[in-house]
Amino acid sequence: MSRLLSIDYGKKRTGIAVSDPLQIIANGLTTVETSKLFEFLEDYLKKEEVESIIVGLPKQMNGQPSENMKRIEPFVNRLKKLYPKINIQYFDERFTSKLAHQAMIDGGLKKQDRRNKELVDEISATIILQGYMESRRIRL
Repeated sequence: MSRLLSIDYGKKRTGIAVSDPLQIIANGLTTVETSKLFEFLEDYLKKEEVESIIVGLPKQMNGQPSENMKRIEPFVNRLKKLYPKINIQYFDERFTSKLAHQAMIDGGLKKQDRRNKELVDEISATIILQGYMESRRIRL
C-alpha cells in the first residue's frame, strides 16, 4: 500500500502529516511555509508513494466555508493538475486547532512550547488525517 498525506493549509504556514504505508497510523511530518509548499510536495512525492492527499476543509460553525477557502480552492485545483493520478479529497477541519492545543496540554508540553504555531499546524494535519482514516474504517 501507499501512504496518505494530509494538509492543514494556512496563509503563512501549512502543516503536513502522513500515514504509515499500511494506512493505520497518522504521524505529523512537518510544517512548511505555504509559499514553498509545492516545492516540498514535489520533493516528497518523488521519494514516497502517496495514494491520496487529504486537504483540511475549512468550515465555520454553521457549515459555511470559511474565508480561507478562497485560498484553498486554487491550491487544490493546481494540485489536481500537477498530480492527476493522486486522489485528492477534502476533510472537515473544524476544531483541529483546539484539539491540537489540547493534545499538547495532555502531552505535558510547557506553555512556551504550546505557543509554537508550526507544531500546532503539524498536529492539526495529523488530526485531520487520523479523522479521515477513522471515517474510512467506519464506512467499511
